[in-house]
Amino acid sequence: MNTKKLFSTVAFAALSALGAPASMAAPQVFFGETLGLGEGTRLATFANATNARNSFLSNLTGVGTESFESYANFTAAPLAISFAGAGTATLTGTGNVDSTAPGATNGVGRYATDGNKYWEASGVFGITFSAPVAAFGFMGIDIGDFAGQVTVTTVNGGPTVYNVGNTVSGLGGGVLFWGVIDTAGFTSISFGNTQPGTDFFAFDQMTIGSIQQVTPVPEPETYAMLLAGLGLMGFVARRRQKRALAA
Repeated sequence: MNTKKLFSTVAFAALSALGAPASMAAPQVFFGETLGLGEGTRLATFANATNARNSFLSNLTGVGTESFESYANFTAAPLAISFAGAGTATLTGTGNVDSTAPGATNGVGRYATDGNKYWEASGVFGITFSAPVAAFGFMGIDIGDFAGQVTVTTVNGGPTVYNVGNTVSGLGGGVLFWGVIDTAGFTSISFGNTQPGTDFFAFDQMTIGSIQQVTPVPEPETYAMLLAGLGLMGFVARRRQKRALAA
């Protein structure tokens, strides 16, 4: 194969891989946790959780977020949710909408991260989407101070179980963000608690994104191929320069 044809082949392969659809990627998990200061303290900022959420959102466009501000206190499941711009869903299982006064907790560590309302639960609850989604993320508040850990299960044919990995037995009032992007898509998600009835959690700013709303992100091997192609271009250019000087 001559150098011109080799150059064209490698460059085309690298650029094609760079534009490969995000559906080729493995699931991406995003997590950040800001530890609490006690059950009576509402954190004004929670940098680790916010940074993880921003990283999650940077891979998406036009997503929908539910902060429960439009629901009356103590509204229980089933709950119809409209994720503006991304679809609709139904929340089922345990829990209810609750709220606090601005700047306060509910006295035992729970509060909202956007507005003053949130979903509170201790047992299992789940969300079924009207159409498959590729992304789901949430803020979790006061998780783990009574040794509970959150598990998240997505379903697309078979289930995929994730352990959120929150700190256990720390001070109350902490805030975490957890999210997953899986371009294979999933039709429902459920939340588990290793200490149901003992550890109660608050959930806020639930965000979903459709498969079409995921921004394609090249995988590491794509970058490697692109760099190899660029390296070959440089090598060919140097050889041509040497030949021109020798002529």
